[in-house]
Amino acid sequence: MSTHRLTPDIWLAVGLQALQEQGPRALAAEPLARRLNTTKGSFYWHFPDVPAFQAALLDMWCREAEAALLTAGQKAGPADRKLRDFCDSLLSDPNEQSMRLWAGSDAGVAIRLRALDAERLKHVTELLRELGLGNKGFALALLGTIVGLPLTQGTDPAQRLQAVETMIDTVLALT
Repeated sequence: MSTHRLTPDIWLAVGLQALQEQGPRALAAEPLARRLNTTKGSFYWHFPDVPAFQAALLDMWCREAEAALLTAGQKAGPADRKLRDFCDSLLSDPNEQSMRLWAGSDAGVAIRLRALDAERLKHVTELLRELGLGNKGFALALLGTIVGLPLTQGTDPAQRLQAVETMIDTVLALT
């Protein structure tokens, strides 16, 4: 058994890792306790039940994603650079696809992700507007591409990033 002192943050970090590796079914007390080589009692010391843990995990990830969006919105520099950086940050988030998978089986997660996506879409729309593209369809297509590319089998992160860069170049050529 584990001899180190566990904290809620440790449980949440292990929860994110479990979600990435095994999907939403791994977000239960027993499999998480096994990952930490401890007892379920330790889990319940920090969280009253599994739904409370899952809510805390979702809140933590959403806060981080919202903070990243706020930082992106406050970033100085040319709009095309900000757009590329924002797209890269979404593609490189190791938890993005895990959260989307979870949202497919949990209405509460889907609601939070939908709200976050709406804010992300506003951000991309604004950046494209700054670049002279007022058609919101371009923003939706770009965001959809970023969200969907990691689901493409047989591609690696570098290929996905290059594909997004190519799409941005193509969209910017229209200005």
